[in-house]
Amino acid sequence: MSDNPQGDPTGGRRAVSATVALRVEGRAGTAMVRVRNLSAGGLMAELPDPLSPGSAVEVDVPGLGWIAGHIVWQTEGRAGVAFDSPIEMAAVALSDPAFRD
Repeated sequence: MSDNPQGDPTGGRRAVSATVALRVEGRAGTAMVRVRNLSAGGLMAELPDPLSPGSAVEVDVPGLGWIAGHIVWQTEGRAGVAFDSPIEMAAVALSDPAFRD
């Protein structure tokens, strides 16, 4: 059985172009990153500095606040973040036009 009952091959991934804050566990301050796609399970963002897979991060998701996750891949200035728990996509879309379909 599919993990995606709606049959959507992107898993509900939404293409976006929005800037959000990201903080890395063990580092002071935040970095502004450009989110390129978002789903209930994670996001892909352009990062100013590389982060190693496994790095614990938090992302300030509009409408939801700081969401914990970790880097799952990183290449050529982009990285994938898997959220520790799925997010509610409807709340994000309602709070920020950049995250709507």
